[in-house]
Amino acid sequence: MLYKRYVKKGLKREYTIMKRLSIVKQPALSVINDHLIDYPTPSNLNYMWSFGSLAGLCLMLQIATGIFLAMHYTPHVDLAFLSVEHIMRDVEGGWLLRYMHANGASMFFVVVYMHIFRNLYYGSYSSPRELVWCVGVVILLLMILTAFIGYVLPWGQMSFWGATVITSLASAIPLVGDSIVTWLWGGFSVDNATLNRFYSLHYLLPFIIAGASIVHLAALHQYGSNNPLGTNSSVDKISFYPYFYVKDLIGWVFFAIFFSVFVYFYPNFLGHPDNYIPANPMSTPAHIVPEWYFLWVYAILRSIPNKLGGVAAIALVFIALLALPFINTAQTRSSSFRPIHKKLFWLLVADCVILVWIGLKPVEDPYIFIGQAASVYFFLYFLIFIPFLGKIEQFLINYKNPFNLKNIK
Repeated sequence: MLYKRYVKKGLKREYTIMKRLSIVKQPALSVINDHLIDYPTPSNLNYMWSFGSLAGLCLMLQIATGIFLAMHYTPHVDLAFLSVEHIMRDVEGGWLLRYMHANGASMFFVVVYMHIFRNLYYGSYSSPRELVWCVGVVILLLMILTAFIGYVLPWGQMSFWGATVITSLASAIPLVGDSIVTWLWGGFSVDNATLNRFYSLHYLLPFIIAGASIVHLAALHQYGSNNPLGTNSSVDKISFYPYFYVKDLIGWVFFAIFFSVFVYFYPNFLGHPDNYIPANPMSTPAHIVPEWYFLWVYAILRSIPNKLGGVAAIALVFIALLALPFINTAQTRSSSFRPIHKKLFWLLVADCVILVWIGLKPVEDPYIFIGQAASVYFFLYFLIFIPFLGKIEQFLINYKNPFNLKNIK
């Protein structure tokens, strides 16, 4: 009625403004309006910024499929493997749920890794977005933990022995290591108590990740998104809707096509065939390997001959990632204007690919040496190049331009 009354008076535009103002007054709707509709976004964002929303889509997909799978899964060492086969064979659409969840984990990591590399290339971790980056690193660690314990749940050969090997690493911690392993196992070996604990944690952790993602978005929207030029874009901004949701939508469509190819045509391509064999504590697989998205961490772990050193190296990986915004000395964010860093960045990408490849290989020469060299470069990039490259770049700028105004006091 109110709309017709305003239209008759020729005040259609005024009605739209009044309606939007009334929406803004509603607390729940104002949050949606501020963060999804009128959110000011740099006008020059490219498609690489779509991976953030894709990560959120993957998280929702994993939570939804996981809830339905939990309705039919039995967390018991005698029934877990059979319950997974029951889901695949007897539950209506169970095969689709299981393949979407299993391959969805891989897709989630693909999207998040692309998101991380984009941030590294464009320097999105730099001030004032330190909190955004640190929360993102925490989310990555939670994802790795969630995916690892989820990989144990099918209770196949690779699940059982992967859990045995990885949880045993905690024994390397001085004084409390053995107690931690016993607590993780719920006994003196990987058994039913272990499976129950992992099942409970696997159900809980995705919701913690969702909460951390909300904190991640809140921290991001406090200062706004970075942009490909790495400049201050506080002036040249446009609303997220209807301009940038279209870019995200295009990314979602291509992602859906890519994801569907794996689900419908190659559902087991990213898995290990040994995991279709029921867990047998009396038979050790010839080569124990984790899922592909853990292989780079696994390769760094194996590169250290000492168990405690390997655990310390993994801890150092996440410490280096967390410290990245605080040890960065570059005054320019985007690698488009940092030719030296651009080369080092692409070497890091190649280095991570090599680490994934090494993680698949047996522990023998020449793979041991290649893995150690790749691990050294990984730490060199974060602990040496990042802190000192910014100072070197500034020195070169001052050397080429001695009359730089910043040098005049």
